Amino acid sequence: ARSAVYTGNRHQPGRGQLVNGTSSTPDPFEPARLGPLTLRNRLIKCATFEGATPDALVTDDLVEFHREVAAGGVAMSTVAYCAVSPEGRTDRHQIWMRPEAQPGLRRLTDVIHAEGALAAAQLGHAGPVANSASNRAKALGPSRIPAPMGMSVTQKISADRIADLRTSFRRAARIAVDSGFDGLEIHCGHNYLISCFLSPLLNHRHDGYGGSLVNRARLAREVVESVRDEVGDSAAVWVKLNMYDGVGGVGRWRGFDVDEACEVARLLESDGHLDAIEPTAGSSLLNPMYLFHGDAPREAFADAFHGAMRWGLKAAGPFFLKHYDYHPGYLMPLARRLRESIDLPIILLGGITDRETMDAALGEGFDYLAMGRALLREPDLPLRIAADPAVRSRCTHCNLCMPTIYSRTRCPLRESAEARP
Repeated sequence: ARSAVYTGNRHQPGRGQLVNGTSSTPDPFEPARLGPLTLRNRLIKCATFEGATPDALVTDDLVEFHREVAAGGVAMSTVAYCAVSPEGRTDRHQIWMRPEAQPGLRRLTDVIHAEGALAAAQLGHAGPVANSASNRAKALGPSRIPAPMGMSVTQKISADRIADLRTSFRRAARIAVDSGFDGLEIHCGHNYLISCFLSPLLNHRHDGYGGSLVNRARLAREVVESVRDEVGDSAAVWVKLNMYDGVGGVGRWRGFDVDEACEVARLLESDGHLDAIEPTAGSSLLNPMYLFHGDAPREAFADAFHGAMRWGLKAAGPFFLKHYDYHPGYLMPLARRLRESIDLPIILLGGITDRETMDAALGEGFDYLAMGRALLREPDLPLRIAADPAVRSRCTHCNLCMPTIYSRTRCPLRESAEARP
């Protein structure tokens, strides 16, 4: 364990305090602290896989994607997805953190910094969400569970392999910091590998990593500790933590829920290694639309695949891609439970697209605001809202951007608008 004693927010001023002065309800566009970082405002581009790395290395397309977002006014742009090992990718086209990737990553962070923003890397292991056929490597899981992307079953990860996984996260964190990243987000959501360990539905182990919630949370805590030990205070570190998998049930046949999420958050807070938590929800394996809300693009999603996967999605679409009505700040009810449970700063995600929602969230004690789909539609939305609080996002929550992650992540409505004379 680190020698430092945790005595509240690691680097953070009191709740609501700005870099210069105090305010009971912070202004979203005033500078703020996140761990060792000073952000130019409280807006963060959340991790949304860019689909712009066909050779698992940084491309001009990826650089421009984040340059445009950084120029649009966010304080920090999060690069997703940076796998910690080759088999930890959702497919072979994703970046995995290795020395060959560093020159491109440095170029990427330099461009983001040149626009006045900071750069974050989302570090994770896809676990059963990995496409084993594409990666040419077995998908890993806490137990033997379905890995639908590769039409296979996961290999149960051994205790020795878990030790290797901690080393992989440590190594990836070092590469990220040496490449100029200011923040590190550890992916503990959406039933990727760490999230699977938290879920009683997916984790059927009988060793020190299964059974009780403390055991199921062990991997998350060890990974966070490994990353912090590696980077010290040279980067802000936070986790993206599922609050609810979107799956009901009872006993071992239930998904991870908000009560257990609050307990895990308290454990992570007590360890003293985190600067913030970003609550999320949904399962890439079982219920992806619980994260997104809005329209469920079933046909477009199926058409992004070929062969058995396409026909399987067409048949199972109504069950796999469920509809959840969109409303501003739609994850706030779950996040409030977390806010009541911990003192760590919270990065609120989900339906943050206008000044009214921003002010409401900050007024409730959330500390930072994460934006995703709205920035695909309008990368300069933060600047526009800062200039005119009445501005409304043009994002319609159609979610047609979701299937584009398999080619190049983009907003089809924006493309159509730009194509018109």
